Amino acid sequence: MNGRSRRPLEKTAAAGFENFCRPHDEKGYAMTVSAINEEILAMEKRRQLYSAVCIVMMLAILVSGYKLANDMNSGSFFRGLTQFFDYPGEIVKEAWQAGFGFFALLIRFLPALVETLNIAGAASLIGGALAVVLAFLGSSNLDVKPAVIILLVRRIMDSMRAFPELIIALFLIFVLGSSPVPAMIAVAFHTAGALGKLFSEVNENMEQAPIEGLASCGASWLQRMRYGALSQVLPNYLSYFMLRFEINVRASAILGFVGAGGIGTELRRTIGWGKGSGDETAALFVLLILSIFIIDQTSSFLRRRLITGDQAA
Repeated sequence: MNGRSRRPLEKTAAAGFENFCRPHDEKGYAMTVSAINEEILAMEKRRQLYSAVCIVMMLAILVSGYKLANDMNSGSFFRGLTQFFDYPGEIVKEAWQAGFGFFALLIRFLPALVETLNIAGAASLIGGALAVVLAFLGSSNLDVKPAVIILLVRRIMDSMRAFPELIIALFLIFVLGSSPVPAMIAVAFHTAGALGKLFSEVNENMEQAPIEGLASCGASWLQRMRYGALSQVLPNYLSYFMLRFEINVRASAILGFVGAGGIGTELRRTIGWGKGSGDETAALFVLLILSIFIIDQTSSFLRRRLITGDQAA
């Protein structure tokens, strides 16, 4: 067959392919361009209608929920809203009036911050180590045998994440007494479940080629995980770990309100005293914010070092 006779066939095939690619109506006929445009406009109108209905429903739920909450609060919501900035304004005013004495307050509360950081650090290390073990045993792509272990470990991580740190800490304080130890155990328990879930998702997105290469050389399961998997996931592990450490600092501060010590206990005291201790409250807030800022910068620095090996990062 020569080139001249192939052209009509090519045109027919191209027309057939174009017809095949076009959207078809309910009867199976290819739609024209104007029909496609009309269908797109109709779909856009339906989308706008559904969006409007959803917005109206959300507004109705918010209004009814607000009315219910306001009735339960004896109608004092709006009265309280007008005083919303009074307390923060009082804190800033007292901190300003303290002058250079404010810096002395920062030094005075530094041991409380160190205690909170110790609780968060110990809990993060213990919880992070448990999370690594749970993540490797709960990942579906790492040849864990028998397979029922994966299902069991995942349910264990679900259970560990189900209880907030505050509930676990209240139970442990009731059993062990008021000290930083129950708070550390509570935060570590929740951290293991939460980080284990994140680590296992990182594991399930890693490249399989290095692990398969090690398996073909006769490497054991532990060797495959150590040299084929861990080297891939370590930067993401570190990033999630530092984020969790930041979360644990806030959680440890909150647990101080229920007797775990640290900066939370000082905050409960200064906020409870109300007017006159605003400068102390401001100092505690500044310390807490500075610690979060330093953790965030440290996380970025370490992650860059781990990925690029650039010591000047």
